[in-house]
Amino acid sequence: MLLTSIDPFMQEFERQFDRFTRRQPTVMPMDGIRRKDEVVLRFDLPGIDPSSIEVTVDRGVLTVGARREEEYAEDEQLFVRERTMGTYTRRVYLSEHLDASGIDAAYDDGVLAVRIPVLEQAKPRKVEVQTSGRKALRK
Repeated sequence: MLLTSIDPFMQEFERQFDRFTRRQPTVMPMDGIRRKDEVVLRFDLPGIDPSSIEVTVDRGVLTVGARREEEYAEDEQLFVRERTMGTYTRRVYLSEHLDASGIDAAYDDGVLAVRIPVLEQAKPRKVEVQTSGRKALRK
């Protein structure tokens, strides 16, 4: 005869949270900020090992990837999972007005900031109005 202990509380939690987390897409929230000389994209990546973050640019597409892995000791038993684990990827199509060769990225306090310079010809500029007197306007 096989005897097993059944914990209904644990079973229900496992069932509900497994169902919930499987339907949740792995997301990487982003804010985009336009400044005079650059565009800054900020990605929320809390709890990510910075060495797992990868930023690439290929044919006008910026790709940000990161990985969060499970960290549990042998004597620990998971009964609730709300944090998504695995690989995160986000792609952003870059405008032709941005300098893809000048991109830099920094990770601090769970936020990845990607700075993309604006090309010189796309920067706002003031156009000087020339005046040559009233006679020039009548011609």
